[in-house]
Formats: sequence, structure tokens, C-alpha cells
Amino acid sequence: MLQKLRGAVEAALEGKPDAVELALIALLARGHVLVEDVPGVGKTTLARALAKAVGGELRRVQFTSDLLPSDVLGVSVYDQRAGEFFFRQGPIFANVLLADEINRASPRTQSALLEAMNEGQVSVDGTTTLLPDPFFVIATQNPQDFAGTYPLPESQLDRFMVRIKIGYPPPQVEMRLLLHGGDADRARNVPRVIDSAQLVALQREVDRVEFDASLATYLQAVLAATRSTPTLSLGASPRAGMNLARAARGRAVLHGRSYCIADDIHDLAVAVLAHRVRLAAQAEGYVPSRDECETTVRDLVARVPVPL
Repeated sequence: MLQKLRGAVEAALEGKPDAVELALIALLARGHVLVEDVPGVGKTTLARALAKAVGGELRRVQFTSDLLPSDVLGVSVYDQRAGEFFFRQGPIFANVLLADEINRASPRTQSALLEAMNEGQVSVDGTTTLLPDPFFVIATQNPQDFAGTYPLPESQLDRFMVRIKIGYPPPQVEMRLLLHGGDADRARNVPRVIDSAQLVALQREVDRVEFDASLATYLQAVLAATRSTPTLSLGASPRAGMNLARAARGRAVLHGRSYCIADDIHDLAVAVLAHRVRLAAQAEGYVPSRDECETTVRDLVARVPVPL
């Protein structure tokens, strides 16, 4: 079932198996995905293909500078006939929410997603409403040097289990796109492989994956390495470690195992930790690039002994 799911999504986002795998791992592990890349490389296609393959309802919100929190969460509306307020749900009430160009919205609107992503619920005017299950957020953002962007605060970045970079397609894939048209039809034609109930069952399988003490020791050593190096001014938090452990369990399920191995942690460390750490400032006004953070985390992980 999972191989069919992977194949259906990869057919829409051809030539990017690593990005598809990370997105599926986050989906299985009940995490959320942040896709950071330039416009036009398939970020929206990935979200649409995932939603179609799991039979979930997809809603898309284009984040802009004038977007308000109520435009995402919903708003209380007064019914004159009934003489009372009722809650009109916003687009966040879906199985898959595509938050497109999230860093073009103000920090106030960005923070509207915090409770939903962390607790699966929305609180408006003192009333708490549960979100559908499953609930999965794919947020896209443009590089920070693009005009009109607001960097996501650390608290918001910490809610995303993995950060993905799709990148440009391989030359042979790009040639096919140029010859046969765009990728819109590819995402539209993705078949439904599983339904929401089956996806929830697969997510419960992640909870049963074995994660032994030696792997916990290895993971803690990776976290400690990010906190003790002078290269980083902010190391990985305990929540980051728990996200990495859960992502490792999701990778094990995706690979057909009921137990985790050290490679699950090693191979996911950059995708899970790099957006949660901060490089030490090197000069006034200097903004470290994404690649620098990833290289630093990759080097730190490479120096931590792997358990046998």
C-alpha cells in the first residue's frame, strides 16, 4: 500500500524521490512539512498529489501581506434570526492545508497556525473546535532574500517536522515537461490509493515501531552536539529530538520495518534539525543561508559515533 502511495505521488513530482519520501514520512508521523524553494519547481504539485493519493480534502490558502488570522481559522458570525453567533469555519478545516508562500503573511497571521499544527484544534472567541483527522499542513515559502517576505519565527519553524528543498528537475524530466506541457494535469490525475481511515491506521502503526535505548542514546548525542559547538548559537531542543525520533519511526514504516535503525536517525537529521538551529553571527547584518545550516548539522552528525 505504501509503495503504491509513493509511486502515485512520484508520478506527479517526477524526478524528486527524496522530497516525496520526506513528505510521506512527515505524513505518516503526524508531522507537518515546510517546503522552501523558488517559485515554479513543484511545491503546489506535491501538496495536491499527496491530498489526492490519500483521498483527503485539500484547501489552499495564498498567504499575502493583508491576510488576517480569521481568513485562515474562520470567524464568528451573528445570525439575526436565531439571535446568536455561530462559527463559520475557515479553510484550515481540511485534511490537507496548503499554506502557499507562508512567509509573505505578517507574523500575526503566521502565528494563527501554531495551535492548529501543535494540538489539532482551533480556538476562536473562547470556543475550541477540533480539526479533521488526519490533519496535515504543507507550507511553502520563498527564500528570505525575495522581496516582501517575513522570516518565520523560531516558534513557528519548530512546528514543522521536516523542511524540504525540491530543487530544479533533472534535465530529462524538464525536457518532457517542455515537450508535453506543464505538471498541472499530473497532480489532477493522481489516483486515490488509500482513504482517510487507512491513513489513520498507518499513522497508528508508527506508534508501535520499536525504538530501543541504544538509538535514544545516539539521538541524544546528536542533540548534545548541536548544543555544544561554538558554530551554533541555538542548538536543537528536546522537541526537535522527539520529532526526529517520530520521523525515524515513520521512515521505518515507509521502508517496511517494525523497528528503527541508526540510519533512520542519521538520514533524517538534517531535514528535521537544520531549520531549528541558528548559526552564530559572523558579522553585523549577516544572515546565514539555508545551505550553511544544513552543512553544519550534517558535519556535526557525521562526527557522532553510530551505535553498532
